[in-house]
Amino acid sequence: MTINRLPNALDFYIKRIEKMFKHKKEENKKNEAVSIVSGSNNSIVTGTKLEGTINANSDIRIDGELVGKLFCKGRVIIGPSGVVDGELDCQNAIIEGKFTGNLKVSELLTLKENATISGDIKTDKINIQTGASFNGNCSMGGQSIKSSQKSNGALAIS
Repeated sequence: MTINRLPNALDFYIKRIEKMFKHKKEENKKNEAVSIVSGSNNSIVTGTKLEGTINANSDIRIDGELVGKLFCKGRVIIGPSGVVDGELDCQNAIIEGKFTGNLKVSELLTLKENATISGDIKTDKINIQTGASFNGNCSMGGQSIKSSQKSNGALAIS
């Protein structure tokens, strides 16, 4: 009878050990994500206006105004109240506000529903939400997209 209970006891302890290590692994991931997010963002807040050239090694969020050039090795977020007039070169970008000028995104450009873009875009991938306004030229993957209308969720590639 004791031999029959042995597999059940082993299963019980194995499951407890797996659960214990899984919990610690998830806890470490949470702590790691928080430290990465909290320590690596730059911000231009509402009411702030900057003129000139910015070189950023980490992510940057713009809720104020920037006139000039921004070179970023990470992600750029132009918030709903953000306004950028000039040149932007980054890895990824999410635009909710207004951008005028030349935009170069090496990976993914996302235009949210209230985004207003006027200028030329060069990107690998683009995601345009319904309601975003884009007026200019877009080149991606060797193809050229010309637009001068409000996005209805679809783009024609010429």
